[in-house]
Amino acid sequence: MARWRAAAFAAFLFLLLAGHCRGGKTGICYGRNADDLPSPDKVARLIQQQSIKYVRIYDTNIDVIRAFANTSVELMVGVPNADLLAFSQYQSNVDTWLKNSILPYYPATAITHITVGAEITESAVNVSALVVPAMRNVLAALKKAGLHRKITISSTHSLGILSRSFPPSAGAFNSSYAHFLKPMLEFLVENQAPFMVDLYPYYAYQNSPSNVSLNYALFSPQSQGVIDPNTGLVYTNMFDAQVDSIFFALMALNFKTLKIMITETGWPNKGAAKETGATPDNAQTYNTNLIRHVVNDSGTPAKPGEEIDVYIFSLFNENRKPGIELERNWGLFSPDQSAIYSLDWTGRGNVDIMTGGNITGSNGTWCVASTNVSETALQNGLNWACGPGDVDCSAIQPSQPCYQPDTLISHASYAFNMYYQQNGATDVACSFGGAGVRTTKDPSYDACFYLDSDRKIINTNSTPPPAPSASSPSLPGQCFTLLLPMLPIAIASVFL
Repeated sequence: MARWRAAAFAAFLFLLLAGHCRGGKTGICYGRNADDLPSPDKVARLIQQQSIKYVRIYDTNIDVIRAFANTSVELMVGVPNADLLAFSQYQSNVDTWLKNSILPYYPATAITHITVGAEITESAVNVSALVVPAMRNVLAALKKAGLHRKITISSTHSLGILSRSFPPSAGAFNSSYAHFLKPMLEFLVENQAPFMVDLYPYYAYQNSPSNVSLNYALFSPQSQGVIDPNTGLVYTNMFDAQVDSIFFALMALNFKTLKIMITETGWPNKGAAKETGATPDNAQTYNTNLIRHVVNDSGTPAKPGEEIDVYIFSLFNENRKPGIELERNWGLFSPDQSAIYSLDWTGRGNVDIMTGGNITGSNGTWCVASTNVSETALQNGLNWACGPGDVDCSAIQPSQPCYQPDTLISHASYAFNMYYQQNGATDVACSFGGAGVRTTKDPSYDACFYLDSDRKIINTNSTPPPAPSASSPSLPGQCFTLLLPMLPIAIASVFL
């Protein structure tokens, strides 16, 4: 009996850990406030061609829901603010909506979330008192259909729900929203639903460029860290700071276990003349770095390694949106489906460490050491490149042309680049466990010449660069390390 219990416990622990190893998800927001958009069927094909697995829409348009049937794309649908009154007043209204708009298409269309209301604190009409009653009625309808454990209910918020967001540890909700916020948070905890929030580092930069640098807003490796004076935590990008301000606000209300989901974030590709940061290049850089951040389960300074799900806004430019020009230009695509810029949704592409731009090709590129990793990681990579990696490191020895400056990052950059060029100038050849990054800016200086990918040496007897060291593995690596020894026991428990 004791043996059976041990095996059963191992199997349980294996499944529990496995559930925490899936990694963060990255999806897209599919708004339709534009002329001449492709049909929903064509949009569904476009999304699949981009290998996007998660989509948010803002209503329950039947044509859209039907278009995603049998696609394996997971869909987040929404109850618009205009419907909150009807949803909050009568259960029958919600039951009818579910019967007509969800049940005929589920589970062929994988509807996973329902957002009840969107950014209600920004609404011109005060609907805040209606949200929680509407959420409860949606839950009741799902329970009748047996779907309450398969479809998650929440509501989205803007960062404006906070009265203070800096420093992150001082994050606090606006007290004027207490009447609906506390019941909503209790609902979310009770139903294991996330707190959904829309975050836009672009606006922090645009509204205060003297305090928020472009590099900081774009996740650039060149950004200067910002220290939270209360916690000592160092923030290297605005996104993490905004996420943690929500976390600390939740913690102040004793809701620290609530998962945070980012239901909108992005960067505009065009704006007015004075909005110089709104460019396709900056949009590509922000979203590329964001995807890498999510896929790598980087977490935030307050919650390192925490997986976070993110939806990028948006799929299309939307010319019918009101307001300034900026509001209409957040898309990855124009309505004719031509790409405004490209994104690597796998998170394995590289961003130029010098310029912050996305690298999509290999011609004229170099590999240099990252400024965002520990000295231990750099030293491990340097030792490997000059040893098992079979790199000629004589140029970084004393009195040689690349010895000065005599710094770890300079020597590692030279060695990393030599290995990269000798082994095909591929992404993998510049990994070094996350310590290497590609650039299109020639790092050569004085008499120190860095080979580039147009004049590379091919080494056919190479081995891959090292994975991250055991001292600082990625979250998937940690999970794999934990799960692998337990796998035989877990399998055995099924048969014993």
